[in-house]
Amino acid sequence: MFDPNIEMFLRLSLATLLGGLIGVNRELMHQAAGLRTHAIVGLGAAIVTSIVVWNADMTGSFHFDALSRVIQGIITGIGFLGAGVILRTENGQSVHGLTTAASIWLSACLGCACGAGAWMIAGSAFVLVMFILIVGGPLERWIQKTFGHGFDD
Repeated sequence: MFDPNIEMFLRLSLATLLGGLIGVNRELMHQAAGLRTHAIVGLGAAIVTSIVVWNADMTGSFHFDALSRVIQGIITGIGFLGAGVILRTENGQSVHGLTTAASIWLSACLGCACGAGAWMIAGSAFVLVMFILIVGGPLERWIQKTFGHGFDD
């Protein structure tokens, strides 16, 4: 389709852009992890995934198990990064940062999809997560106001 170098650049760029846009939402919500964190997570996941795809292109031998192991490692590792933004209040009654932790994890997933060239998956997931981040907060507040507490931010 494209020159392989241009295609790899596009994969990395899209992963960075999508992660960054999710990060903008988190910045606007005054969360600890914002544009830079999400963009870097997306880019990093895309780099590692792209290396496996690039290696398969260069050798002519694609091993799905290698790609799946790389993605598994990324997703597991990013879980630890996301855990760093989760805070429990002093009295233990409230937990904050779960949505941001999940968005960091999802930025890595988008990076993996972009790195693998799965454009439709990346684009569809991005639209869905932005819908959740934009509409979910007001919807949760309405549910809390109408039916009582029990939902997290």
